[in-house]
Amino acid sequence: MRALRLLALWGALFAVYAAGIGIDPRSGDELVHLRIAHTLTRDGEVEDLAQGAGFALVIAPARALGGARAVELVLAAVAALGFVLAALLARRIVPEPYASAGAALAGLSPPAIAHAAAIYPELTGGTLLAGASLCAVSCRERPRRTTAAAGGAMLAALPWLGPLFAIPAVPVAVALYVWCRRARRPLLGLAAVELVAASLVFYATLNESLYGGPTPWSANPPGVTATGAQSAADYAARVPRLATVWLDPSEGLLRWAPVFALVFAAGWLLARSHRTGLARAVAERAGAEAAATLALGVVGAQLLVAAFLVPALATRHFAGLHLAPALPVAGALVAWGLRHYPRTAALLGAVTLAASAWVVLV
Repeated sequence: MRALRLLALWGALFAVYAAGIGIDPRSGDELVHLRIAHTLTRDGEVEDLAQGAGFALVIAPARALGGARAVELVLAAVAALGFVLAALLARRIVPEPYASAGAALAGLSPPAIAHAAAIYPELTGGTLLAGASLCAVSCRERPRRTTAAAGGAMLAALPWLGPLFAIPAVPVAVALYVWCRRARRPLLGLAAVELVAASLVFYATLNESLYGGPTPWSANPPGVTATGAQSAADYAARVPRLATVWLDPSEGLLRWAPVFALVFAAGWLLARSHRTGLARAVAERAGAEAAATLALGVVGAQLLVAAFLVPALATRHFAGLHLAPALPVAGALVAWGLRHYPRTAALLGAVTLAASAWVVLV
């Protein structure tokens, strides 16, 4: 029954994402990724050094087999899988049907629909983050070699999609190691972290030979930084972005998907749960707190990326792109808010779904 529920969730999300293909015409980096993928399959050479080739390498087989439309369908399938993994993560916090409902609301939000099939790495990274987070939580409950290795492998793949994906991977890597260590299987956690470290070393070494530095950004002209900031004062001036990424009239996530306000409700629920101290007596509550803490850590890390490390919030694509890697994991937090504040969640969910219908149909 649970497997059928998850399969139905994936199928519904994939169908909606496929229907949403073409919401925005392909432009900007999407065309760059397609061009690099075409060059890789044609002669194995990277045409645009400044962009890197990790994500292009992922989409290259689909590009060769079916063109840009095949790439979009594959990315839609991967994005749908990310929210299914989010439902499994949410089950560590709340029971069904809240777990699947929360993941579904997150997955059916306008930003998820718009970004799912877009030729950007953000939601592919989000799927890897959700999968690695699920592995970390599973290792806390019962550490196993396959689970730890899978979590480490997904984390190891993230930098290859883009250097900034390494940042939201940090809390997951820490949790994976710490929870394996507490379960008296420290070597499993260490092996997973070493897998990530080896990937980073290889990544930096390869980029050194290709771009003259540890990341593809090393090929930028002198004086041009990857973040667009030149000094500490420039970064300090970006502090208001911590709110802007949520509330901006054009780029803010909550404008299009108010259901993600339940992420803040989950933060409040976690703080209140800590104060009661019930986790010290009830193992199930301790597991829920651990999963929610990790999910909030991933969302918080991605928020820092969006606020301080991207040159500008405005993009040629749909709003919320820079928070998109955290959307699947955030779905688990939406599920927690849904269980404890059902009326508020129903209202926020209804508005979000109405916005999604408008985006897809209009």
